[in-house]
Amino acid sequence: MDSFAFIIHPIDPKRDVTRKYPVLGKILPEPTIHFLSRFWPPVRLSHVTGARSMGTGKEIEGWLIAVPYTTQRMLTLPAKEVYRKIIAAGRLAESLGAKILGLGAYTSVIGDGGRTIANALDIAVTSGDSYTAAISVYATQKAARLMEIDLAQSVVAVVGAGGAIGQAVSQLLAPSIGRMILIGRQRESLELVVDKVHAMGCADVVISEDVSTISTAEVVLTVTSSGGNLIQPEMLRRGAVVCDVSRPRDVSWQVSRARDDVLVIDGGLVRVPGKIHFGFDYGLPADLTYGCFAETMTLAFEGLFEDYSVGKDLSLEKVRQIDALATHHGFELAALRSFEKKLDESLIEKIKAKVQR
Repeated sequence: MDSFAFIIHPIDPKRDVTRKYPVLGKILPEPTIHFLSRFWPPVRLSHVTGARSMGTGKEIEGWLIAVPYTTQRMLTLPAKEVYRKIIAAGRLAESLGAKILGLGAYTSVIGDGGRTIANALDIAVTSGDSYTAAISVYATQKAARLMEIDLAQSVVAVVGAGGAIGQAVSQLLAPSIGRMILIGRQRESLELVVDKVHAMGCADVVISEDVSTISTAEVVLTVTSSGGNLIQPEMLRRGAVVCDVSRPRDVSWQVSRARDDVLVIDGGLVRVPGKIHFGFDYGLPADLTYGCFAETMTLAFEGLFEDYSVGKDLSLEKVRQIDALATHHGFELAALRSFEKKLDESLIEKIKAKVQR
């Protein structure tokens, strides 16, 4: 049976450590968890079973492996030290018999987007960014339809547009929108994306290094490596749709409390074909996973054991390829969720009513 492994790591230190070590998570203060994460080895969390392709009937198995570094630790430690921990997790995946390794959350962002990890391992590696980009665009388009926003007449902002996923979603959205704002920290990177967006059919493109520029956008898609809480309530336009792809999330939880006139959705979530059993609760309903995880499973279904979405520049050809393959095997966009809860239609109607007053 073809197999895979997928790396996750703590996003919310207290909550996520408690999922694996209930007693430690309860008694250890957060600063201690941050400190100990530097010395804790990679951990096999679970055996993943039950995924079955709808296209071929093929079954696969896999393993969830935890790199104990929190996002904060990865942001502060030297990249080489973080690489060593991720590579150690990859070696564990190899010993379990996995043929491909998926890099989840911040492990796919650190350094050079997985290239160093891939070069150090004997198995294939993917960040999962290609399918994450595709499925996030679908989620954004669906949310815009629900809010009756015409993308062709709207301003769409992409936050983190200079990154791998940001560049891809900007190009994918370009043919169908009126005006695009590309937001990022490095102007030179954004200028390169402008040319790509122009080539895809969007003529009206501006760039900004100031995230507060999103205040002029009806639709925002955010995918950064900022470490969380980048977008605050006062930054958003009334009636805006925001697709938050980042983990840790870019949109502050304060938005859910302070802004009942905007729609925030969790990007990149898909339904898994078959009767999937992850063997570990990492915060999603039992049949859902992230686009990056789904890409890893898709490649295992396909028997395509080669380095796929690695590096900082995704190929649109690969984005379209993995999207088609995932659809063939039965992955599909999940019902929209907002701040980790299923989005109720009544909530959308309340938001629209609020905006129309």
